[in-house]
Amino acid sequence: MMNDELAAELDLRAERDQAARRLAAKTRDGRDMRRIDADNTAWLEQVISQRGWPGIALVGERGADAAWLLAQHADLDPAFQRRALELLKAAVEAGDALPRHLAYLTDRVLVAAGEPQVYGTQYTDDGDGSNLRLQPVADPDRLDERRAAIGLEPAAEYDRRMRGR
Repeated sequence: MMNDELAAELDLRAERDQAARRLAAKTRDGRDMRRIDADNTAWLEQVISQRGWPGIALVGERGADAAWLLAQHADLDPAFQRRALELLKAAVEAGDALPRHLAYLTDRVLVAAGEPQVYGTQYTDDGDGSNLRLQPVADPDRLDERRAAIGLEPAAEYDRRMRGR
């Protein structure tokens, strides 16, 4: 059964997440972003403890998208991010979450652990937005095959989009 209140809170938190990222990109000051990420992570961890992964059945597609975004940006708590990944994996297998969310969070967790990513979704830069580059990818020759299997566009198209070209 859809939980409209939880869906609305997820949406609000995702909006704050994105506003903080836009501000950090403009000012090069990530303190507000880190504060919001920590608050969102603690809140999402509580939601997950009480209700499990907030999937499409519980919060709708928009709410599920927001839940993934909060987990994706939970970089300050890698243990929670790994737990969220396992729950998201189960939700995808049950048809209650989107495979592309699983691809992004898988890559985020792998990169944070110093391992090559699988789907080529994670980039890094020099801290000032310049020199954007793809984080290392496992088996790069089959990257587009893996991306297509999970519903992502070819790596070259994604790269152009990431670079704003």
